[in-house]
Amino acid sequence: MTPTIISAVTGDDRDAKFNRAYIFAIALGAALGGLMFGYDWVVIGGAELFYEKYFHLASALQIGWAMSSALIGALAGALFAGTSSDKLGRKPLLVLSGLLFVVTSIGTGLAPNFLFFVANRLLGGVAIGIASNLSPLYIAEVAPASMRGRLVSVNQLTIALGVMAAQIANWLIAQPMLPGTTVDQIPFDSWNVQTAWRWMFGVTAVPAAIFFIAMFFVPESPRWLAKKGRSEKSLKVLEKIGGAAYAERSVKDIEATLVNEIDKVDLRELLAPKMLKILLLGVVLAVFQQWCGINVIFQYGSRIFADAGYAVSGILFSIVITGVVAVLMTFVAIATVDHWGRRGLMLSGAFGLTLIYLATGWAYHEHITGLVPVILVVAAIACYCCTLAPITWVILSEIFPNRIRGGAMSVSVVALWLGNFLLSQTFPVMYEKLGLANCFWVYAAICLAGFLFIFFKLPETKGKTLEQIERELVD
Repeated sequence: MTPTIISAVTGDDRDAKFNRAYIFAIALGAALGGLMFGYDWVVIGGAELFYEKYFHLASALQIGWAMSSALIGALAGALFAGTSSDKLGRKPLLVLSGLLFVVTSIGTGLAPNFLFFVANRLLGGVAIGIASNLSPLYIAEVAPASMRGRLVSVNQLTIALGVMAAQIANWLIAQPMLPGTTVDQIPFDSWNVQTAWRWMFGVTAVPAAIFFIAMFFVPESPRWLAKKGRSEKSLKVLEKIGGAAYAERSVKDIEATLVNEIDKVDLRELLAPKMLKILLLGVVLAVFQQWCGINVIFQYGSRIFADAGYAVSGILFSIVITGVVAVLMTFVAIATVDHWGRRGLMLSGAFGLTLIYLATGWAYHEHITGLVPVILVVAAIACYCCTLAPITWVILSEIFPNRIRGGAMSVSVVALWLGNFLLSQTFPVMYEKLGLANCFWVYAAICLAGFLFIFFKLPETKGKTLEQIERELVD
């Protein structure tokens, strides 16, 4: 049986006078965390051509550790955000993540040795973990129900913009190589190997500083304030968002879900049967978003395009194309998520990737080079970025109860980054043992399994307040 579909009644819009400019401004401020997450996560995909040669990385284990060390940090950051955000609030931790982004961007760029490089990537990963956990959660908690899908998807748009910015920066910073130069032929004493990769990491300190400063000007989450018994402050934030009637109604609705739970955080509640069911849904969706395989393209794009027959300049340009497509297709998600709903987009994404990966595996199996594998890879990016990429974050920010949202979101995001880490660590080995064609066929099988899980387990949540969703999923 398919799960019960939650109706799309926008129950929080009565008498509301939404200050759309203010709502968008604070959502965009928080979404800058997504921009930093996207840049810091993907910049390594272009820089690896050069830092691997600089640090003399040869084994698959070293290469995988350089690539995935930030993901270990992201695991720690997501766990820290979950255990702390329900106690300290969303805003202070987002400020902290901005500071960490600034420091580690500079530190990675100045790294004198591989140990220092990895240390900064780990700490930068902590910032990624915090931002990836709290940016969408914060936006969901300030957004009216009728706008929530679009506004949380803006966080995915900034992630895509960060990804594209990293890819363009890599392309522009790297000095052109002689035509036809392959990865193995890059000279050790070239500017790219000695200096370019440092600038690729270092330039992100500028947007990181903007994010850090911006977070001082956004309000604390009104739902967190209500959770801590600060109803007056919560009311003021909500009044600025939607007017007095909207604020009063919203605070009453929030407090109704927090009976006997004001200023209490009990993570043991995550193990209660009804809560465990919702938590399992979040964890599986989070892991599937990573194991669907698309991040292999973002993180190891240089290898994938090298196997398609491209030299260094062609590799970097092809990677830029994937970033541009990711941004454009995220606009599609923003335009459709509050109209078409979450469930349909997730199903179409999972099934679409299954078909595309089957074709991509065939192309590499037949040793087809040139434009065909690039088109298939770009099609996979397009499918992912208008479906699974943004919608997973929307769902994770919606399905957990107010009283335990930070902790439950943290468990899901930790699972997400653990899935990303395993994907990053296993791909080099899979690539060596199975070949690229079989790797894509493995990801196709995972996407088909994800499609079946979504079909049988995921309800529709569009248009409902967070409190309505909580009552219908938990009760």
